[in-house]
Amino acid sequence: MEQNSFDAIQEAAMSEVEPYVPLLQRTEGQPPPNAANGGLSYMSFDRNGDAGTEAAIETALKQIAGGEGQAVIDMVESAPPGPIATKWGLGFRRYAECLAYIRDNNIKAPEGGVAIPLRYTIDEQPSYSIVSSNGLWQDPAREAQAKALRKDEKDSVRRSLYFPQVLRDARRIEEYYPDLSPSSPECMDKLGVSLAHLESECENFYDAAEVERVYYPEMEKLLLEFFPDAKDALVFNHDVFDKDYEGDRTEDQDKKNPGVNANYANLVHNDLNDNSGRVRCRELLTRNLRNFGREQHYSDAEADAKMSRRFMSINLAKPMQTVRQNPFVLCAWPSFSDQSYITGYRVYDDRVGETTRFTYRPEHEWYWLPEQTPTEVSMLKCYDSVTDGSVSRWSFHSACVDPTAPADAPCRKNVVVRSFVFF
Repeated sequence: MEQNSFDAIQEAAMSEVEPYVPLLQRTEGQPPPNAANGGLSYMSFDRNGDAGTEAAIETALKQIAGGEGQAVIDMVESAPPGPIATKWGLGFRRYAECLAYIRDNNIKAPEGGVAIPLRYTIDEQPSYSIVSSNGLWQDPAREAQAKALRKDEKDSVRRSLYFPQVLRDARRIEEYYPDLSPSSPECMDKLGVSLAHLESECENFYDAAEVERVYYPEMEKLLLEFFPDAKDALVFNHDVFDKDYEGDRTEDQDKKNPGVNANYANLVHNDLNDNSGRVRCRELLTRNLRNFGREQHYSDAEADAKMSRRFMSINLAKPMQTVRQNPFVLCAWPSFSDQSYITGYRVYDDRVGETTRFTYRPEHEWYWLPEQTPTEVSMLKCYDSVTDGSVSRWSFHSACVDPTAPADAPCRKNVVVRSFVFF
């Protein structure tokens, strides 16, 4: 699509009162994303208020029928035993194979770091995930579509490989960037990651009501103190991760209860992108859509004014006990700022969310907090409205398995909150 035609489509979309269609605001110098519709939000394909969800499902089914995803799986599964040569480097089907390669080749990490396998996608097509609440799953007439979509999403793990990476200790960032404290807004601006500290008064992180009442205000206060130029901070939801939890894990959106996650997201990804950073913010401000925090009552004009200034989305992860296994790891912006991302679409009944995946680069600059304590809060940027390249737009992240931990080390138990910060 020619750029002038693309701009015209976006301007026409923006002229409509409903739905809200964001302009794709790529970072200066960043290549186009691997995305549907040239990166244009599915909101522009709205049909009678469905926010483009049917168009997204149709595209997903066409993509499955095209067979490129299956071709990636066939390539992986038909390759000879051992490492698989990809255009990004040697990848491995299994964690243990990649770890053996790291050890056999004596790949070293600096003090406080560790060399580990990390799982990256090798499928550069956009991906589609139809969320469990979507009406498609309950429609008998769409059983064949549901079966194809369910299989494709389940197969996504077969379109990824493990690659060797080195993690640095985030507490030592000043050793790599002199005069850059990891506990500073300057660190977030440069790297997209930083470290904060908090003594929380929340006693039970499994109690969603207590988390909202006690922990959300604590996090908002922390953000406003961390970013002294910020005017407002909104924590809008949270997730609890505990593989060993034996209580009720059920999610209840109506009661603002996210449940308890048994799985860790061990694929390199980011939660937002150029489109969804703006869409998610505006949904919260004008519609309170899936907002677990303070209610927002902005008019469209007021929201536009608030979003005309700089704003960003920050995720904050705090352990409930010292992390011994399945640590949360973060990648610094400068090492992938010129890399195209791959859009992942999460299709609801009333919106199409957008996340991102990334392919492997050996020079990706990864950080972790070995044995992160309950008072240490790791912070990662998921979106920044500044696009001129002067600051990080986002980081990407993953969970991983720490090969240096004892075999009986407990899995990570932590709480992650999502927020927007306004300047």
